[in-house]
Amino acid sequence: LILFLKHIICLVLIFVLIRINFAKSYFNFVNTVMLKSILFVGIGSFFGGALRYAVSLLMKNLSYQGFPWATFTVNLLGCFLLGLIFALFGKYSSLNSTLCLLLTTGFCGAFSIVILITLFVSDKANESLQMLQTGNIVGFVTYSALSIILGIALVALGYFVVK
Repeated sequence: LILFLKHIICLVLIFVLIRINFAKSYFNFVNTVMLKSILFVGIGSFFGGALRYAVSLLMKNLSYQGFPWATFTVNLLGCFLLGLIFALFGKYSSLNSTLCLLLTTGFCGAFSIVILITLFVSDKANESLQMLQTGNIVGFVTYSALSIILGIALVALGYFVVK
């Protein structure tokens, strides 16, 4: 009976150790996949941010009554690219999901900040707030409305160009 109990205890310990090793390898795998995804988003962000800065330098002399043309252009181009990328990854599901992260969250996220915060925080020292502070209400409303409306339209256009 004692020998039988020793064997049962040994089997239980072996089972527990196997489960612990499985859990360790599972969490190592999950952490590796997560780190790989974070790295790809970071790489995409680097190139998207660098291109955004390059475009803003190229267009810095283009301004009409304080309208932020560089930011406006980059945001709209980013919306169109985002639509294209989503459609490509929807059409070709065999494409790597990590590449999708690199291009959408990383590149487009850094290249074009298309969320509403763009209206208030931009790479040109709060261009939209400067319009409000200088009394350029029409410019502020125009910039805000066009950024949102054209941004959404260009995401849809980019998507349907591929579809």
